[in-house]
Amino acid sequence: MSSPPPPGQQPSPQQMAAMQQQLALEAQKRGMTPQQFQQWQRQQIENDAKKAGMTFEQYVNKLKQQAYEQHLSQQQQQQQQQQSPPPQAQGQTSQQVPITPGAPDPKALALAKWLRGQDLKSRTCILNGQRKDMFRVKRALRAIQSPAYNKARSKNPLLPAVTNAATASETFKLLPLSLLALRVSKSDPHEGHNHGPSPKAQKRVKGLWTVKIEQQQDISDDLHYVWLYDGPQWKTKLYAAGALVLIMAVVMFPLWPMTLRVGVWYLSMGMLGLIGLFFAMAIFRAILFGVTYFAVPPGLWLYPNLFEDVGFFDSFRPLWGWQEEKKKKGKKNKEGAATTDSKKSSKTAEKAKTTGSAAKATTTAPATSLKDRDLKPRIEEVEDD
Repeated sequence: MSSPPPPGQQPSPQQMAAMQQQLALEAQKRGMTPQQFQQWQRQQIENDAKKAGMTFEQYVNKLKQQAYEQHLSQQQQQQQQQQSPPPQAQGQTSQQVPITPGAPDPKALALAKWLRGQDLKSRTCILNGQRKDMFRVKRALRAIQSPAYNKARSKNPLLPAVTNAATASETFKLLPLSLLALRVSKSDPHEGHNHGPSPKAQKRVKGLWTVKIEQQQDISDDLHYVWLYDGPQWKTKLYAAGALVLIMAVVMFPLWPMTLRVGVWYLSMGMLGLIGLFFAMAIFRAILFGVTYFAVPPGLWLYPNLFEDVGFFDSFRPLWGWQEEKKKKGKKNKEGAATTDSKKSSKTAEKAKTTGSAAKATTTAPATSLKDRDLKPRIEEVEDD
């Protein structure tokens, strides 16, 4: 594609032909003629100029200047990349990945299917209001360089060959190039708003990030990527088919055989009877508790676990039970303080007794030792000369 001319300079015939060809292609995509497309573009530019507070000519000149400056900056970046290519560190790469939308590469699809089945320690995040799976690049690179990948590659030839860290990074680039996984970063959901987060918004799930897609799809160990590829949706399709079959069966109920319709009628009557029995039991147990609360306090419950957060069978165990009395916290605190004081006093008394007995033992010990020393006979040995 030819570069845009600088502001104030007329385009060359080659540039005019390229622009007309591009204009015809854009008009064909939208189902318009080139003249209709030009009128539509002019209306859009006039509306944008009104919003910006400029005239049509001023806004067009501004767009031309921006396009020319962008082209110059791209040329400078290309020259810098050609003169001094960025060095690649061993074990990781941080190159910019150009992305061109289109059909996903079969190799990228095979890689995504294999990685989705691996334990990348992914975490849930929120992207554009939807829950997605997020993972770190280094875990994906480790999985690609693992023996399990080589084993899977022997079964699936679509998986690219990986020999070192550089080829692993090149293989991982297939995911963002095919829009199967994109780099994201943590963002503030209230960014760009003139109001602060509400108290309800502050109470978010711990570890649940709100992320945004980054324009530069770099590849580095500590970066995070989010999966846009959800894998084969055979379960969802199976559930949808089952729901469709069930709806069609209900709609075609008048065409059912008579035996089936009679059976459904008896089944529905039995379910209604069970529901009515349940409500009658709930009312009866409430009346029974009200009577026994005054007659035999603290009150008797029939099926006390009926409305508790337990299993189905545990709801009907035990058959009956007394109402549990709730003790007041104040009494508990007072009783606890009294017991702690009594325990402390008994401990101090025991310590005093033990110290007194120890002192008596220490005072009597030297006297007994002196008496024993005087009373015990001593034998002296005489050495021979």
